[in-house]
Amino acid sequence: MLIAGNWKMFKGPGETAAFCAAFLEELEDDRGVDVVVAPPFVSLQAAVAELEGGPIRVYAQNVHWEEEGALTGEVSRSMLIAAGVAGAIVGHSERREYFCETDETTALRAAAALESGLGVIACVGETLDEREAGETEAVLRRQVEAIAATVPEPPEGLAVAYEPVWAIGTGRTATPETAQEAHAFVRGLYPVERILYGGSVKPENAEELLSQPDVDGALVGGASLDVVSFAEICRTAARLSRS
Repeated sequence: MLIAGNWKMFKGPGETAAFCAAFLEELEDDRGVDVVVAPPFVSLQAAVAELEGGPIRVYAQNVHWEEEGALTGEVSRSMLIAAGVAGAIVGHSERREYFCETDETTALRAAAALESGLGVIACVGETLDEREAGETEAVLRRQVEAIAATVPEPPEGLAVAYEPVWAIGTGRTATPETAQEAHAFVRGLYPVERILYGGSVKPENAEELLSQPDVDGALVGGASLDVVSFAEICRTAARLSRS
């Protein structure tokens, strides 16, 4: 399983270094799960310095498909690699909603990062309006097929994260059955090795979500900002992986 913590616009370099040091102690030697943390850009090097040589990988929260250019505010894959970063999240619902990311740009970012050897967590998911209109499968098909058209054979470094937009930061969570249904649908469209669930994952619901047959991990938001909560989710995933 893969458990990834998306810290969004939280934790500067000092907070990041302190979190990583405490998290390593909290998690101890449990190696039954792959763990990723994704701090803001300014905190990436602090995370890399604390976690270098260990089992926890550092991902960025975005990456551009161009190597360089007049692209204010963007970061290239070669810059991330030079900083010691192992991968990137692309197409997060907040990027799509607030910063005009599209299915096409998500696919371009994913393909470029994978080509450079970076890992990728590519996000897909429907809004509340789309779910209530019965459009969940149509939305997922459109988003997943855009990635598949650019990366026809999904490599080991690619994970897809199903994040129902209506469950992100709202406290609402898809039922385990709803999550399983969406994950199975995505897997039927695209033979990616890992499909993560993202949407108000916390220690209290992690086990029932991660126990579903097509749920291969989680993209964790708010709960990943707390050392104890994030470690508990990781331990739950590790225990389920061993069982």
